[in-house]
Amino acid sequence: MKLKTLKKKIRRLETRLLEGPKKLAKLKGKLAALVKANAAKAKKKSTARAAAARKKKGSSTAKSQAKPAAAKRAVAPKKVKRKLNLSPERREQLAAAMKARWAAKRAAEATPPETSATGDFTLGQTPQSP
Repeated sequence: MKLKTLKKKIRRLETRLLEGPKKLAKLKGKLAALVKANAAKAKKKSTARAAAARKKKGSSTAKSQAKPAAAKRAVAPKKVKRKLNLSPERREQLAAAMKARWAAKRAAEATPPETSATGDFTLGQTPQSP
């Protein structure tokens, strides 16, 4: 091996060895900062949860004192309405269908149900002809 190439290899190896510890220290610093940030975030979340629980507990106790415990009912949580991704054409089509349905319902309510001509007999009896 030539002297020049050998010196070059040694120089490169030295720089790599110097660079290694710097890189390692940099990564360790980043890790410590990330751990610290995550701990702060978790603490903030738990504090917010505790505050919300206190607020909820305070409002629920005030209501429970006003009403007796027997009057309480188990209420199911309100169902969240899902927003449909409809095109304007489809929305128009559905609106027309609903309007037609409502119109039919109103028309059915307006006309009284038809009764049979001989409605004076009970179940089990046959209608008698005059």
